[in-house]
Amino acid sequence: MIRLQGLGKRYRNDRGLEKWVFQDINIEIAQKSRVGIIGRNGAGKSTLLRLIAGSDYPTRGEIKRECNVSWPLGLVGGLPGSMTGRQGARFVCRIHGIPEDEIDGHLANVKEFSDIGDAFEQPIETYSSGMGSRLKFALSLTFKYDMYLSDELTAVGDAGFRKRSSDAFKTTLADAGLIMVSHSEGMLKEHCNNGILLYEGAAHWFDNIDDAFKAYKETLPT
Repeated sequence: MIRLQGLGKRYRNDRGLEKWVFQDINIEIAQKSRVGIIGRNGAGKSTLLRLIAGSDYPTRGEIKRECNVSWPLGLVGGLPGSMTGRQGARFVCRIHGIPEDEIDGHLANVKEFSDIGDAFEQPIETYSSGMGSRLKFALSLTFKYDMYLSDELTAVGDAGFRKRSSDAFKTTLADAGLIMVSHSEGMLKEHCNNGILLYEGAAHWFDNIDDAFKAYKETLPT
């Protein structure tokens, strides 16, 4: 279970003025839920995902995570750029407590799935954003989470990689939950059952993703 209690987030602009992205969100997300976050550009979709991941902090309220939550899979940052892909993957394996005699097997899987070739032995700072996202996604498959977070994940790579990512995602989600941000209605409907609509600083929960999109379209200018 993930509990968002009185959650609010605001940022200061370059003139020092504060703007609330959203306020007073109170939502409970069950461990095996598959939730699509929907809203216009600037509504705070990626911000909410980062808060749930713990890579950003709320201005007000709190998030209680009663399950094991992944990092946002589509995001590239988080690994030191001076490390090679192999070194970064080994580092993450150690952080997650993978036994030393099992790490080489995990690294082989990461290299094969990421399909970045010799770049796996090169510094991450030389990677394109797509290569970095491939590495991060391949790493995510190495560990088992109760809840996966995804930010435009399947936009990464060519058609072949997107297909493999989607197939692997479906297999992984057989025993896990998902919170996903995507601009693709088809992608969200394919992977998600529930929806959270962010609109005018508030979050609205929908048990059915189709109802969430119907409400979203009603917020669009005619």
